[in-house]
Amino acid sequence: MIKQKLKLYIQNSLFQPKPYDIFFNPYFITRRKLYVVLRKYINDRFSRTLDFGCGEKPYKSLFSTNDYVGVDIKVSGHNNKNSVIDVYYDGETLPFTDQSFDCIFSSEVFEHLFNLNEMLLELKRVLSDDGQMIITVPFAWPEHEQPYDFGRYTTFALDQIINDAGLKVKRRVKTGSYISVLGQLIINYVYMRIFPKNKYFRLILTPLLAPLTLITLVLDFLLPRDMTLYHNHVMILTKKKSTNC
Repeated sequence: MIKQKLKLYIQNSLFQPKPYDIFFNPYFITRRKLYVVLRKYINDRFSRTLDFGCGEKPYKSLFSTNDYVGVDIKVSGHNNKNSVIDVYYDGETLPFTDQSFDCIFSSEVFEHLFNLNEMLLELKRVLSDDGQMIITVPFAWPEHEQPYDFGRYTTFALDQIINDAGLKVKRRVKTGSYISVLGQLIINYVYMRIFPKNKYFRLILTPLLAPLTLITLVLDFLLPRDMTLYHNHVMILTKKKSTNC
């Protein structure tokens, strides 16, 4: 019981960080900004939600839904030991009937899809006609989950891919800005390359990163905002309405 509660706390502090988690989360800047936007965007009650590329389902608690289904692929760049996967898929076809879900959620997954164009069509197939797709896609982030890291997408590339799939952007926001990205990347470097490799030593030393995080947040607030470099795309997508009579 205690172990389960500790695991839940660590997951929440990593993906749904509260302000005081600035002392425990080396990715506080990008994760906090993403969490705040998702908390604002996920405000509808859904009958059935698909979490595509669910992993450990770190944002499940944000959803009010009757049925929350997590789907992922067996072979990927992350260890599935702690994953909470309900259904595995083959990387091409989702094992669900047409219009099975009124909400599809996918966070930090699209960069790992080499066949993104085809998978968007497949996601569209299992989405109800009046449903919505909530996605987050990283823009400025180091390569990760190697060798299954295939792309970083500009606004214009995503617009083209989404349009080609017969979807449209209902809402869009970019999280972070030039200064916050630079600060977060410096913190990443210190955490990954300067801190000891032992995860327990890293955990002990992580509070030392808090001053760097605070300085970055202050500078991000005070200096002119430049949105040509940012952390994430967050978008709500819907199906295009058919013009056929």
